[in-house]
Amino acid sequence: MTDRSAFDTNVITMTRFVMEEGRRAKGTGEFTQLLNSLCTAIKAISTAVRKAGIANLYGIAGSTNVTGDQVKKLDILSNDLVINMLKSSFSTCVIVSEENKDAVIVETEKQGKYIVCIDPLDGSSNIDCLVSIGTIFAIYRKVSSDQPSGKDALQPGRNLVAAGYALYGSATMLVLATSAGGVNCFMLDPAIGEFILVDRDVKIKKKGNIYSLNEGYAKYFDPAVTEYLKKKKFPEDGSSPYGGRYIGSMVADVHRTLVYGGIFLYPANSKSPKGKLRLLYECNPMAFVIEKAGGIATTGHQAILDIVPEDIHQRVPVVLGSPDDVKEYLEIVKKHSAK
Repeated sequence: MTDRSAFDTNVITMTRFVMEEGRRAKGTGEFTQLLNSLCTAIKAISTAVRKAGIANLYGIAGSTNVTGDQVKKLDILSNDLVINMLKSSFSTCVIVSEENKDAVIVETEKQGKYIVCIDPLDGSSNIDCLVSIGTIFAIYRKVSSDQPSGKDALQPGRNLVAAGYALYGSATMLVLATSAGGVNCFMLDPAIGEFILVDRDVKIKKKGNIYSLNEGYAKYFDPAVTEYLKKKKFPEDGSSPYGGRYIGSMVADVHRTLVYGGIFLYPANSKSPKGKLRLLYECNPMAFVIEKAGGIATTGHQAILDIVPEDIHQRVPVVLGSPDDVKEYLEIVKKHSAK
């Protein structure tokens, strides 16, 4: 019987993976520098998350961020870690963070060609009850010849060079999608402190059997959303109803959707007519990952990645997941729009 616990002497780390991809693309290595620095920040956040109770990092720091969320101590730590690591990578010029009202412009002597939009700690309202949380990131190239500014980040998701997220759950996983490749998953091996490739070229199921949204807002739902949910709960074709799963951390809910298939919804409603989730550092990176895995991501009226942002903290509705599930939702929206 083969010893499956044998030590792998030829592991593919994320650094090795990105370097190999860069070599094929005849890149400069600057993108690898950027991802290495981002990985260091993610490893540090992962450690902080796991010892938050011991280090007294739970609780509220006593302020709210620019999007109105209460700021937790871990939020501030994660934001500082990410910004400092990205600045010191010598590969970024503009950093947009959920925690900062204005874009962070990197010092001239440290500037590179990339723009990073990031949610340093998504789902942080779940920190105190130990539910999975994560980090979401989107990476663009600077396209203008002007001095770097927040306007450089106002690019549609179609321009993304790479995007992904880290999930701090039962293990720490990093999911990376690149414009030239597909979606690849890396697991943090705490024994060697490296992200190891565990799933290559991940594809989402064509159709799932799980829907995910906050039904506490049912009172405010549009009729199309209400009808879609009714079809999932009470199928008229005799098929089994869908299961409902909602964690309240976008990273955890979207990762489950990627792995198991199905649909994730955070639609507009009468209380939040423009949607709730942020385009640059939540919806665009997740839409990029889902589309690269063969899924669909939409507002209900247009593809998320086609939206030209007007503000760095812009909110949009989002529905993403398995192609057949999202298409079924879009058909219902179209029917209601025609009324």
